Amino acid sequence: MAARTIIIDHGSGFLKAGLSGWNEPQMVVPSIVNYLPCRENPGPSYAQRRVSLGIDICHPETYSYPIERGRVLNWDGVQHIWTFVLERHRQGHEDFPVMITETPRREPTDRKKTLEIMFELLDVPSLLLADQLEMSLYASGLLTGVVVDSGYGLTRVQPFHLGRPLPDSGKTLELAGQDLSAYLFQSLFKEGRNRHDLFQLDTVASTQMSKCYVPQNLGEALDFRQSLPIGADESNTYQLPDGTAVELTPMQRLSPEMFFSPQVFDLQGPGIPQAVAESISSCEASRHPLLLSHVMACGGNSLYPGFTKRLQKELTSGHFPSTKATTWVGANRNFSVWLGASVVAHLSTYRSEWMTREEYMEGMRL
Repeated sequence: MAARTIIIDHGSGFLKAGLSGWNEPQMVVPSIVNYLPCRENPGPSYAQRRVSLGIDICHPETYSYPIERGRVLNWDGVQHIWTFVLERHRQGHEDFPVMITETPRREPTDRKKTLEIMFELLDVPSLLLADQLEMSLYASGLLTGVVVDSGYGLTRVQPFHLGRPLPDSGKTLELAGQDLSAYLFQSLFKEGRNRHDLFQLDTVASTQMSKCYVPQNLGEALDFRQSLPIGADESNTYQLPDGTAVELTPMQRLSPEMFFSPQVFDLQGPGIPQAVAESISSCEASRHPLLLSHVMACGGNSLYPGFTKRLQKELTSGHFPSTKATTWVGANRNFSVWLGASVVAHLSTYRSEWMTREEYMEGMRL
């Protein structure tokens, strides 16, 4: 392939993009678009409205996520984001091939639409569509193990053996970062809650990134935090627009417990450790020790302090007490899909999986 490939990993919450060969994506932007009225259409309809990237500070009520829970809801928004990415990275080099990662929830119509946008509208010379979880596996440097990818819209678990997914063993949970955001919105702003309020959006995001952590034992952590005098922990506060300091509750600080005990937050479905255990248990028993010794945690939620330690603890003590689980993590594990794709872009073993524009156009004529 070419010396450089444009890698696009488009998730429900963020898009990561950049040229292959780098240790991290050069572009990380929220997967958000906004629609503003234009002269031709000043009304509420989306037809003929101007689309742009991100949240417009003058019209915050117009933003939306074009991908939700791994499913594309708005192809116009997706196309706009991809166009922006290619314009930023081509820089006069129109012959760069493009690699796009795909969610396991992709439908045949999604693949058809992706090919149409890339070849017919954006004129890419060649394209490779790559499975996100498989790319995370390559980023770890391993070929056998269990990928546990927990992002903004979905948490997915998939065991692999020698680079191939083991059949009928994958798990997908609609338990992810957006559920944690929703909980914090409801608990931080009980009155006057508005998901289009920029201050509230920023408060929730900064609380998630800098205040929250996964406890190793929820009961003990709650007892400890409740025993602290008010104001004893300066990191336990956030500020309102008027400068007033507000104390976070223990459960707000410990809200990533949601990924391990969703029932505590009135959410259905298994927690992540149970999903991993069920996924491994569906594989041949002889493979369990090897899979447990290579559990790869990745995605943005794996960055919460205590996440990987708690996952390893629950797998070993609760689900597989006779086998020690080992969790593998990387410094850039929130970019693991993109990093794996950057590696695969130059592997000769994937050469046959690339499609050229000529091949696509030939298929259209048949």
